[in-house]
Amino acid sequence: MSVFEKHLYDDSGTLVDKTMPDSHIENNVEKSSGKQALRISLVLASLGIVFGDIGTSPLYALRECFNGPHGIPIVRENILGCVSLIFWLIILIVCIKYVILLMKADNKGEGGIMALMALIDRISPKAKKYSLLITLCGIAGSALLFSDAILTPAVSVLSAVEGLNLIAPVFKQFVVPISIIVLISLFVIQSKGTEKVGMLFGPIILVYFLIIGTLGACSIIKTPQVLGAINPYYALAMLASNPMQALTIIGIAILSVTGAEVLYADMGHFGKRPIQTAWFSIVFPSLVLNYFGQGAFLLSDGSSADNLFFRIAPSWFLFPLVIISTLATAIASQAIITGIFSLLRQAVQLGFWPRLRIVHTSAHTIGQVFIPSANWLICIATVILVIVFQKSSSFASVYGIAVAATMLLTTIMAIFVARKIWKAPLPVILVVWVLFIILNILLFTATMTKIITGGWVVLTFAVVLSTLMFTWVAGRKMLGRRFSSEAVPLNLFVADIVNLQPIRVKGIAVFLSANVGGTPRPLLHNYKHNKVIHETTIILNIQNVDFPTVLHRDRAEVTDHGHGIIQVLLKFGFMETPNVPQILSKIPLPVHFDRMQVTYFLGKERLVISKKKAMFNWQKHVFRYLAHNSLDATTFFGLPSNRVVELGMQIDL
Repeated sequence: MSVFEKHLYDDSGTLVDKTMPDSHIENNVEKSSGKQALRISLVLASLGIVFGDIGTSPLYALRECFNGPHGIPIVRENILGCVSLIFWLIILIVCIKYVILLMKADNKGEGGIMALMALIDRISPKAKKYSLLITLCGIAGSALLFSDAILTPAVSVLSAVEGLNLIAPVFKQFVVPISIIVLISLFVIQSKGTEKVGMLFGPIILVYFLIIGTLGACSIIKTPQVLGAINPYYALAMLASNPMQALTIIGIAILSVTGAEVLYADMGHFGKRPIQTAWFSIVFPSLVLNYFGQGAFLLSDGSSADNLFFRIAPSWFLFPLVIISTLATAIASQAIITGIFSLLRQAVQLGFWPRLRIVHTSAHTIGQVFIPSANWLICIATVILVIVFQKSSSFASVYGIAVAATMLLTTIMAIFVARKIWKAPLPVILVVWVLFIILNILLFTATMTKIITGGWVVLTFAVVLSTLMFTWVAGRKMLGRRFSSEAVPLNLFVADIVNLQPIRVKGIAVFLSANVGGTPRPLLHNYKHNKVIHETTIILNIQNVDFPTVLHRDRAEVTDHGHGIIQVLLKFGFMETPNVPQILSKIPLPVHFDRMQVTYFLGKERLVISKKKAMFNWQKHVFRYLAHNSLDATTFFGLPSNRVVELGMQIDL
């Protein structure tokens, strides 16, 4: 459940207003209706953010089964088989695995592979011995999702704009320029925030789902024989009758469930209830009707599968359908973009990526953020892909690998959650999760056939990104161990101050340090070179915990060491961006905290490559580059720049 929703529902899921006095019974109906309206608005907004990716898969998923060099013949058995395969993939992977099961594996409202990793590490002590495996799964899954974020906008928008080719051939030369304009416009409006974008896109995507569901239903009425595809026998028979192309067909059919992983990652934006409601009441029925409608059209007119999505519409409705589909595909990109924002924010707070500038776009929902650097990186990469590939069908040989691999990694981690955290009986694990493991391995194997034809680009990008993340984690651990071994215990420093009685200057000095038990290096340097100590010296330790938010009562631990030296430990969840001055002014301290009397001391480390064997030499260079380009601590922790003093020091890697 999102942070915003927690104020609306009690533990049983009942809608409540916890701020409403019991005596105001006459206002109950009015307030309850207001809360209900708010929940409806969340469902509508979630349509515009969460379901765009999976919702636009009908544009190309079934079409590609019959197109291209590996397309199978358009005959009755193959049509029913492909529709049946897509239908059961949606049932098993999206409905059961993600919407029903995995949404229970939330880390205090947050979803996605990073949140799943943090959940395992936090709740199950036995996970420590699997720490490396879980970390590798989290890093690899995040890198693969980022790769998918670059492909999704390009293939989705191109698929919709290509519908113009059916209206008039003259539009063919404008497909790529129009697609680029649509994509750039989408990335430009990201800074407005998830909630505003969702409320803008929600009604559009709702209309889109109603339209594709209606078109599919009309086509089914004309050829109801397609409903036989509900029987999974047709899918199995089709694969058996096309043994040489079976893996390729499965690799194409997975396009129908792209967006499921992002659906899980986007859970923190709106909460599980609005997403589940929107899926089962609107999205799922519309998708099924449209896929079956496309199959019905092929049964009645199997001449060609080109532009199959648009061919089930009457000719007079073609142009409006192109317009609404183009808007919907722009929204499809929104799902993956917001998912990446959530993922990156979690990665930064959990220490898997250098600090980034993170902009909060909502005053009441902490999960809604905008990351400018990621936004424009995805924008540039997406535009380049559109220029290079030119046609949506060209992406069929690339798209799906990242999705299948991430799904497999998520399933592996979910098995651990089911057994160790949910305490599911072993027979249930064997029946349910082993089924999903087998299915995900099959899907992953099927997409591996795309590596030679272009899928290597996606995997290369994911490997590079995974390497950067793993190097950052390894580098931080190495520095942490070194700082701990070289640290002067704080109690010894305090004893030294008592004995030597150095000059005390007025004011408050705050020294930031990651080492809870040691004396901050900037404090030692300041004392060594300036020979003075401030009257009030606050040693500030900031600890990032592996759950989304920290309650106010658990935020700070204050220890008064006497002689004007105070130690403060602040805890922040991985969905929170710390504002140090604001927090310090609100927590109880032994002294009055006057913001205008505070000076913040930070260490400015200069990393130097040495001959030490702690890391490979190339890793040291990569880590130094990442550290140099990380967002400075002053900005990240919300410190006033005119009250910050940086003390330089050299560190050998």
